[in-house]
Amino acid sequence: MSDISDSDVGALEDVRREQPRLEALVRRILEEADSSGATAAEVGVSHDTGLSVSVRKGEIETVEFNRDRGFGITVYFGQRRGSASTSDSGDKAIRDTVRAACNIARFTEEDAFSGLAEAELMPDPASAPELDLYHPWDIAVEEAESLALECEARALGFDERIGNSEGANAGTSQGCRVYGNSHGFIGGYCSTRHGLNCAVIASEGDDMQRDHWYTVARDAGKLESAAAVGDKAGERAVARLGARPIDTRQAPVVYVAEIAGGVLGHFIAAVSGGALYRKASFLLDALGKQIFPTHITIDERPLLPGAMASAWFDGDGVATRPKAFVRDGVLESYSLGTYSARQLGMETTGNAGGVHNLFISTGGKSRTELLRAMDTGFLVTELMGMGVNMVTGDYSRGAAGFWIENGEIQYPVQGVTIAGNLAEMFKGIVEIGADVDTRGNVQTGSILIEEMTIAGN
Repeated sequence: MSDISDSDVGALEDVRREQPRLEALVRRILEEADSSGATAAEVGVSHDTGLSVSVRKGEIETVEFNRDRGFGITVYFGQRRGSASTSDSGDKAIRDTVRAACNIARFTEEDAFSGLAEAELMPDPASAPELDLYHPWDIAVEEAESLALECEARALGFDERIGNSEGANAGTSQGCRVYGNSHGFIGGYCSTRHGLNCAVIASEGDDMQRDHWYTVARDAGKLESAAAVGDKAGERAVARLGARPIDTRQAPVVYVAEIAGGVLGHFIAAVSGGALYRKASFLLDALGKQIFPTHITIDERPLLPGAMASAWFDGDGVATRPKAFVRDGVLESYSLGTYSARQLGMETTGNAGGVHNLFISTGGKSRTELLRAMDTGFLVTELMGMGVNMVTGDYSRGAAGFWIENGEIQYPVQGVTIAGNLAEMFKGIVEIGADVDTRGNVQTGSILIEEMTIAGN
């Protein structure tokens, strides 16, 4: 066990007091950039603390306590750009890092699209919304250890066929981020993230199957219980016993909510500015076109209180705003930061650094009802490999799950590949289940796709 005292762990509660210090640090770094001759600069600083306790087979394995601070700076000399970063915030480190960024900028080629976002796009810090992202968890090492042990014990005791464990982990982290640029904008926010996870191995004869479950939240009071996480991990591992391949065929597919967000992640990647201006997307020139069925709407809610990816400004300091990427199946917006927007001759959408809280419209069916609607097909619970070509949309990934007949699970499946084309998969979405997974940046229910190729025996 690491040598950590309760007083060290209690320091996790004080991250918010760092924000004024980080704002002052941003000003100091921007002043150094100005005095070094830069015509413009932007700085991002962060301060993070965390506690993580891992156990395995009833014994504590690791206790980790982290405290990190660092900054990154980008300077501009006209339209020449240079960037540098460091984990040290001392005066010498500031001078050296700014000097390094300036030296890089002086030797780079001019880029007509580089530079800060327009000042008028920055939000007013005085009117920053309350996003309810900060809920510190005053948990001691012993309490975190107890939770992890309870979670693992519950999973191991779920079924006599569960005889081994990859361990359980309980953790809490806090962070504060501040961004500023030479327009005079400085904005920041603090946030927390807490979690509990467990993975176990079930066996029957020569068959061994592993599975896991986890819970994560801004507020520890919203985490699933240790018992619930353990039970779910055990249930999932046992359910996979006896898995086998199936014959190659065309069939409907349901992606469970826990992995369905990845399907939407491919959509966002395809409409992101970097892929578009490099002409590396199968959705080039798709703006205003029907790319999903009419019952599909996909919108972004960056100002949603308490959500896992809320933010009131993006990586360029541009104000974020709620918007629809897809409405009634039609692509209404790309996902653009300042640089990619200029490359495309468009305006930034406030998505430098990615999207914030993506939601897809759902129907009223539970997962059970969705399987009944599918009748016969493949329920996908795990994906492996990264066989996705974003230029053509061709999609091929290893998969495991369950074969469904008459709307009921028949047996577990493994050793198959599911394949299709993302453009056709999007248009072939029959329905989205009401079983929304709220743990990540992309929130969706299970997705039923009309037909895909399942390659097996």
